[in-house]
Amino acid sequence: MGRVTERRRTLRIRDGAVSSRPDTLVAEEPLEIRLNGKPLAITMRTPGDDFALAAGFLVSEGVIAEGDEVQSIVYCAGATADGVNTYNVVDVKLAPGVEVPDITLERNVYTTSSCGLCGKASLDAVRTTTRHPVADAPPVRITPELLSALPDRLRASQRVFDRTGGLHAAALFSEEGELLDVREDVGRHNAVDKLVGRALTDGRLPLSRAVLLVSGRASFELAQKAVMAGIPVLAAVSAPSSLAVDLAAESGLTLVGFLRGPSMNVYAGEHRIALEAAAPQG
Repeated sequence: MGRVTERRRTLRIRDGAVSSRPDTLVAEEPLEIRLNGKPLAITMRTPGDDFALAAGFLVSEGVIAEGDEVQSIVYCAGATADGVNTYNVVDVKLAPGVEVPDITLERNVYTTSSCGLCGKASLDAVRTTTRHPVADAPPVRITPELLSALPDRLRASQRVFDRTGGLHAAALFSEEGELLDVREDVGRHNAVDKLVGRALTDGRLPLSRAVLLVSGRASFELAQKAVMAGIPVLAAVSAPSSLAVDLAAESGLTLVGFLRGPSMNVYAGEHRIALEAAAPQG
């Protein structure tokens, strides 16, 4: 199986001094996800948690929503011409009776480590496929003070980032701020899929009392993944996209961006942010 990190020789130039030394890099390898033996998607990912990644991807695509809908997840043997298993092909077999979606080329299910799934569906498709509506009752209530503490807790748990500086991270927190799970990957969307896939196999979906924190920006796809898993709060240390805000507003997701210290922007779902009674400024 591929390693999370690899070593490469590098030429270092520091203040005019030149030296040669090995550097630790985050590994990036393709993973083909097959559904009942048929190719479904290829994603560039950091090896590790591949079964969780595949399961989380299927949740995001609306194929499955419960752990018992999966019969098995296995690596495909003989992935190369000489029969050597690269552990870069995973086959998910659905349980008997679970409907297999029509897999067509129009789905454009090729993903990259930078942008995630390219050419993905519209807001209407997300609304019609989610089986875990973001309808927490009573609603999760998060204080700005609790939110502001989460990025440091996430950063402290990024073990591979400390060695490479080249990974995104996603974490699940309870509404009290307890770290529930954290995953790293060269692709931010993969890190979220690994979280969701692990929750699926552990029987914890929907994540209706959880906060999802991502280390980068909040794209439409990340908002979609939160909605599909029933997560009520998505927070990002960087900016959201306009389509992510649109999806959050329509689905009831609380979306927080630019979460940096005590500062943050709430773009949707402000009813879950526990503010002291005060007149808004500006």
